[in-house]
Amino acid sequence: MTRRRRYPGATRLVRPRRPGGRRPAAWLAGALLPPPRGHTPARWLWNLRQGRIQRSLSLASALSAPPLGFEVYLEHFKGSFGDRWMWTPIALTPALTGAGVAGFFSERAAKTWLPVVSALYALDGIIGVVTHVRGVQKKPGGFGEPTYNLVMGPPLLAPGSLVMVGGLGLLAPLVRREL
Repeated sequence: MTRRRRYPGATRLVRPRRPGGRRPAAWLAGALLPPPRGHTPARWLWNLRQGRIQRSLSLASALSAPPLGFEVYLEHFKGSFGDRWMWTPIALTPALTGAGVAGFFSERAAKTWLPVVSALYALDGIIGVVTHVRGVQKKPGGFGEPTYNLVMGPPLLAPGSLVMVGGLGLLAPLVRREL
């Protein structure tokens, strides 16, 4: 900072101008600041703005899978597990939870195991959407009786939640790790 007289007897601090005459953008100045100390919301927000959310995405996928797996278990239990594919989201849930927790603690696990298990989980969700559509179609009347079959049949887009949770795990190795 340099001092410059504005009028006699008063001084004002003025930032030096860059050669082009423009000051750096405010967002760039914020990006060059060091991260806030401690585990605070300000630090999490700083990491988010920097694209450093690998641990957060790993933990989000690990913590989202068990309640989703439990809900899938209850719904498929109501359907008497009539198809072998009904067991796959329940079997993959502990694996995704373990891979997500491992990815939270280890960058190596976040870049190897988490994407593999997350891809299987997301693929299982896509297969689930297809089988749910086929399940509604097989009911008497198929899609011609939407007021009954869409309500009483398998939920069409519920397996999409598996795709979203798997997507969190697939996104984790693509971003940088938090500081």
